[in-house]
Amino acid sequence: MKMPRASGVLLHITSLPGPHGSGDFGSEARRFVDWLAEADQQLWQVLPLTSIGSGNSPYASPSAFAVNPLLIDLQALEHCGWLEKDGGIEGAFPEDRVAFERVIPYRMRRLQMAWRGFESICTAAEQKEFSDFCTQQAFWINDYALFMSLHAHLETHSWLEWPAALARREPDALDEALAAHAEAVSFWKFCQWYGHRQWRGLKRYANERGVSIVGDMPIFVAHNSADVWTHPELFDLDEMGRSRAVAGVPPDVFSPDGQRWGNPLYHWDVHAATGFKWWIQRFAATLAQVDMVRIDHFAGFVCYWEVPAHQPTAREGRWRPAPGQALFEALTAALGPLPAIAEDLGAADPEVFVLRTRFGMPGMCILQFAFDGEESLFLPHAHHHDMVIYTGTHDNDTTCGWWDKTTEDAREFTCRYLGMDGSEIHWQLIRAASASVGKIAIHPLQDVLGLGTEARMNFPGHASGEWSWRVAAGQLMTSHAQRLAEVTRLYCRHKRRSSDVPG
Repeated sequence: MKMPRASGVLLHITSLPGPHGSGDFGSEARRFVDWLAEADQQLWQVLPLTSIGSGNSPYASPSAFAVNPLLIDLQALEHCGWLEKDGGIEGAFPEDRVAFERVIPYRMRRLQMAWRGFESICTAAEQKEFSDFCTQQAFWINDYALFMSLHAHLETHSWLEWPAALARREPDALDEALAAHAEAVSFWKFCQWYGHRQWRGLKRYANERGVSIVGDMPIFVAHNSADVWTHPELFDLDEMGRSRAVAGVPPDVFSPDGQRWGNPLYHWDVHAATGFKWWIQRFAATLAQVDMVRIDHFAGFVCYWEVPAHQPTAREGRWRPAPGQALFEALTAALGPLPAIAEDLGAADPEVFVLRTRFGMPGMCILQFAFDGEESLFLPHAHHHDMVIYTGTHDNDTTCGWWDKTTEDAREFTCRYLGMDGSEIHWQLIRAASASVGKIAIHPLQDVLGLGTEARMNFPGHASGEWSWRVAAGQLMTSHAQRLAEVTRLYCRHKRRSSDVPG
């Protein structure tokens, strides 16, 4: 992937301000794009746009293809005339957190009302656009909409709890369910149509202002998903549909029991026999939404840690090979060179480097990991051009929070290495990332604002209480944009204009 020298900011959509309890595709997102342009940033990196699942995580989605309905801008639905204004929301939600237990029922209730309004007064052109979208997306949306409808109706935690005929997708049972839940199926399709439509508009707004979108693709999917229910043959399941083995990573110095993620593993032989059709559809759908995609846990395409499903931890696992080269050959043959970033953090197998470089994908570097010792490959003097440099990611503490908790030795070495006193560690790491030879530098917004641990987005391994941080209205100021623009231009990461070239 050819990369211009650039920088950007990491901020998920839900973390934006807004009146309905969480960020969405609305006016605050456009305001953030304007701020990025003012700050001379060329990239906006988001987390997966798919629906949230267990623990409110966007990495445990009920579909690899569906956008999160909670991201739909409700005010736009009001402007369409499909939804009456809600005058009772003032002060109903906290500004600095997503209160999911209140936001989810509120937003879904409003979306139901908008669907009824759409059914009543939509124009013929709008109805055709909706119908055409459903036809174009038929390879996933029909099963997804039925899956979501059945979940809501049966009030279960997993499709394994459904009546056996539905769990096994017997044709007669599916036909009966479609007839019984036709209205609900149409509602879920409506949310997808309008959610995709709004996102395309927001992406277009960003692109027109010189800001490209970096998306995110988890390597695994949730067991409780339309993908696994619809295509059980693609996953390592027993005859009852239960996972025989699950994904995770082995023990290390940070996790003595390893990490047992619990996602079902792929039947790679079956994927290969189909020419990796599902993967091609998945990448095509993702790249239609974003300009570039970060592939999470890229090392898992070379080999993965297989944990027997009955084991409570990831200790009792084994390494298994994955067909990374064959997969990416199929993907590039179908889609061309992939504009992708390979999340290769902690990958010890040299084949991971071989795979990502063969297909032109930059790897990742986290500066917070650089200062534990003088031999770290994450130290700026060891960087390479094909790296994306982060101060931290959504899984890290903020830089200020990390600084408060790190060892005295690490702080002393950081100050010696960077030639500073640590009084503004967040800006010092932003400057170090910007100065790197790595073609792309990404800064979490929390670091630009100098926020502490209270603004951390996620703590890996925590089953609840994560993903809820929001930037408050008014917290993001022009002064932040100006300072970031100064660093960006100093290290030539801004978009070059003819006036920047000496005459």
